[in-house]
Amino acid sequence: MKILFELLGGLGLFLYGMTIMGDGLEKTAGDKMKKIIEVLTNNRIIAVIVGALVTMIIQSSSATTVMVVGFVNAGIMTLTQATGIIMGANIGTTITAQIASLNISAIAPIAVGISVAIWMFSDNKKTKNAAEIFIGFGILFIGMDFMKEAVKPLREYEGFTHMLLSFGKPTIIDSILAVLAGFAITAIVQSSSASTGLLIALASEGLLPIEAAMPIVFGTNIGTCVTAMLSSIGANRTAKRAAFIHFLFNIIGTIIFMIFFRGVTINLVKSISPDSAARQLANAHTLFNITNTLLLLPFAGLLVRFANRVIPKKDYEDHELKGIRYLDDRILETPSIAMVQVIKETLNMGDIALESYQKSMEAFFKKDEKIVHEVFKLEKIVNSMERSIAEYLVKLSNTSLSAEQHEMVDGLINTINDIERVGDHSDNLAELAMYTIEHNIEFSEKAMQELNHMHERVVKSYNQSILALKTGDMRIAKKVAEREGEIDLMEKTLRANHIARLNRQSCSAEAGVIFLDIISNLERIGDHASNIALAVLDTTKK
Repeated sequence: MKILFELLGGLGLFLYGMTIMGDGLEKTAGDKMKKIIEVLTNNRIIAVIVGALVTMIIQSSSATTVMVVGFVNAGIMTLTQATGIIMGANIGTTITAQIASLNISAIAPIAVGISVAIWMFSDNKKTKNAAEIFIGFGILFIGMDFMKEAVKPLREYEGFTHMLLSFGKPTIIDSILAVLAGFAITAIVQSSSASTGLLIALASEGLLPIEAAMPIVFGTNIGTCVTAMLSSIGANRTAKRAAFIHFLFNIIGTIIFMIFFRGVTINLVKSISPDSAARQLANAHTLFNITNTLLLLPFAGLLVRFANRVIPKKDYEDHELKGIRYLDDRILETPSIAMVQVIKETLNMGDIALESYQKSMEAFFKKDEKIVHEVFKLEKIVNSMERSIAEYLVKLSNTSLSAEQHEMVDGLINTINDIERVGDHSDNLAELAMYTIEHNIEFSEKAMQELNHMHERVVKSYNQSILALKTGDMRIAKKVAEREGEIDLMEKTLRANHIARLNRQSCSAEAGVIFLDIISNLERIGDHASNIALAVLDTTKK
């Protein structure tokens, strides 16, 4: 039990150090993470490089693959792009193993002590982020040292050493058992880097020769797929395919290596580091993932086609469903990208609210009951989207955002409220259209002309407010804000004109009430368009 507790303690420190180091690297990278993803094109080689770089920053191939599932689910990248990223992530994760295999435990406490002092007494954000990297780096090695000390007594247990050595036998059953052992360890720990660190600790104490370690390492690569597979539950089918490709990539690579490259790799790593079992294991891990990528990258298209056959397209995938399209909690791991996505979703909501408004007026002018019901459906979608976006913004505000990004979050919360109110007024207009149809109410030609003219001004104002939100164009936003007064004046003028028609009895009293309700709703939509534009002006100025 003492060995188990000490081993778990060392593993906990290793994971904690890896997390702190990854957080420090990610903070230091900042918006560069967003730029790294933006570099991504359909070029498979660039996709692999991007996957490796992102994984080096966040120190976890599982986290990268989970993000990729989120990106695919949110429509940021295609399945072909995701395949390259996943392959690169497997290469990037070997960096942790390379670091862990270095024998620099003696300086780890010094690195932690100096870095903590810098972190405590420095006011510079960049310096504190850099200090976090070295704090994590030091804790990682302290954890490795704990694990090495914990496994030393295991050398005295013949049963344990015999079991590990059996994994190195070239028989099919022993090889499969070794792969399954690596898979099980990683599936439980949820980190291939942590399980590889544990194997390096065993190798450092002479308990795990490279012959036995290699198939276990193959298993850890398969085990890391579990996180992504679990993450894809509830995602769209394209995201499920991305998780399946990750699993397929590692399975195929393991089979190829076990049959063709096992002996060659063992001989190569032994010749590179003849006196260090830990370095041999780390190098084997790196060689496996690089070679696997080189072998399978040319066949990325085939992997995608196979995934499409295993997880086939459903009929509803051919029709674009309205509602949330760009948000995914997995993307919150990279706040700068999540911010871009939530802005996209707000614009999507704005477009649906615009469609709702235009259809409500179309239903009125054409006296079409079918269009009225379409508006009612769209209004429910807008309401649902406001709740989802608001919840996402709250989650986003609790991540590591800059002061400027926090201002943007506050502005977006107000903006989605204004867009939701546009949906409400559209619903009101649809109800007025329905009442007009059911009671066969007629309007004078002049009244219809006035309503159409005001509608055109309001549509233009709302359209431009959404365009200003999309582009951040202050000139357009100012035009919308200035037009708000014009729409207010138009509402007052049309109200006076219509009251005059009522007095002349050129319009029925029932039609008069409907007319006044319509222009009141149009004026309120103009107000909300102005609010959206003013929020853009405030954010841009800051």
